[in-house]
Amino acid sequence: MFELKNKVALVTGARRGMGKVDALFLAKQGAKVAVTDIDLDECQKVVEEIKKQGGEALAWKMDVVDKAEIDKVFDEVVNKWGRLDILVNNAGVYLPKMAMDMTEADWDKTLDINLKGQFFCAQRAAKEMAKNKWGRIINIASIASGQVGVGVVAGAHYTASKGGIIGMTETMAIEWASLGINVNAIAPGAIDTPMIQEVACLKRL
Repeated sequence: MFELKNKVALVTGARRGMGKVDALFLAKQGAKVAVTDIDLDECQKVVEEIKKQGGEALAWKMDVVDKAEIDKVFDEVVNKWGRLDILVNNAGVYLPKMAMDMTEADWDKTLDINLKGQFFCAQRAAKEMAKNKWGRIINIASIASGQVGVGVVAGAHYTASKGGIIGMTETMAIEWASLGINVNAIAPGAIDTPMIQEVACLKRL
């Protein structure tokens, strides 16, 4: 489809689901891939899959709610490969809670991971990409991002975070276009991933 040889990509939430698929695909197209997530052992399994298909990848433990950890991992990726060209901002959670029952902690956890985490990963990525006047940032939103008539029961915090990603992406795209950085959002519907499977199990309890 396209050639990514000599490009360096970082994928958040890459230990499973959509992030894992993204990491495998980017490596298949020739990119060097930083596989990041909160579980280093699971990330390493993805790296091994990439190596088996002939690609190059390394694993990093990174919690997107910890800006110091974000900076540390980005530093190590750039020190290892000399650049960063692609960011897939995939890390996210959906922890169901009805709006009337939602606590401040429920709200903050979802917004911190889904929105704050994406912002600071994108910000750091843009600073690296600007050095080479080329970059691609893909923020993962959701069909349930508002203005399309698709809500999620027990997901006010989730839909607020995903709608925020859409607005944030539009602003980043304008601000960073002159730096050679393209910023886009993808808004998928429900996909059969471990996160969705876990939510389905919770609803059956």
